[in-house]
Formats: sequence, C-alpha cells, structure tokens
Amino acid sequence: MLLQNDTPFKRVLLVLERLEIWGYVTAGLSFLALGMIIFARGWFTFFAHLNTGLLHPAMALMVDLLLVIIFLELFRTLLEFLKTNMLSIEPFLHIGIVAAIRRILTVTAHETLTVASTEQFNRYLLDIGLHGILVIGLVFCLFLHGRKDRVNP
Repeated sequence: MLLQNDTPFKRVLLVLERLEIWGYVTAGLSFLALGMIIFARGWFTFFAHLNTGLLHPAMALMVDLLLVIIFLELFRTLLEFLKTNMLSIEPFLHIGIVAAIRRILTVTAHETLTVASTEQFNRYLLDIGLHGILVIGLVFCLFLHGRKDRVNP
C-alpha cells in the first residue's frame, strides 16, 4: 500500500492532475469549436432560407445564436476554473436563464408556425409558464448572489 508521501504515489497524482487539466482544456476547446460551427451554420441556414420569408429563418437563427451563447458561457466558465481552480455559481445561473429563454423562443416559434389542437396549445402554455417561472427564479437567484457579493466584499 502506498502512502501519500511515497514518491510513486506523488508521481501518479501529478499525472492525474495534468490529465484532469487537459480534460478541462479539451472540453473548453470543444465548446468553443461547437459554438463557432453552430454560429456559421446558423448564418448559412438563415441566408439559404431567406427566400421562404423572414420569420422562420430569423427565429431559427435566434435559437442558434442563443445556443452559441450557452457554449461560450460554458467555455468562459471552464477558463475561469482553470485560472482560479474555483467554480462560481453565477455563470451557471446565466446559462440556465439563456437556456430557458431559448426554450421559450423555440416552443413559441414552433407553435406560431403550426396549427395546434387545444391539447397541444394547453401543453404549450404549461411549457411557457414553467420556463417563465424558471427564468424568474434564476434571475432572483442571480440577484441574491449579487447582493451577497455587495454585502460581503
């Protein structure tokens, strides 16, 4: 059995810590690359479908851009973690708010472009209402988090 002060154990821990860092780096680069790909695809699709009207391509582009923002927030969160070795809750609140708003816009775009039955419309209202409550709750948490930072500098 190896103890913590044994040299082989320290070498293994050092290798594992470096692998962990590289895992975070590759995950961050993946988020950045995916964001760039979705950004380019969103604009390409927008211009390719402009001949069908503006509403549908604009809504699709907006949903894609919000997804890019989510990926960039995740990338920035990983960068901050690599710099400080600490995670903050604030970026995750931002991601949750953007994700909930993205869902509201996606469902709204889908419902406005299709004819829905009464049951589908009721599910739509429930979905929008729950995500609206989620946005309000996350914004309130963000407010409380910011207030805590002002009270305890």
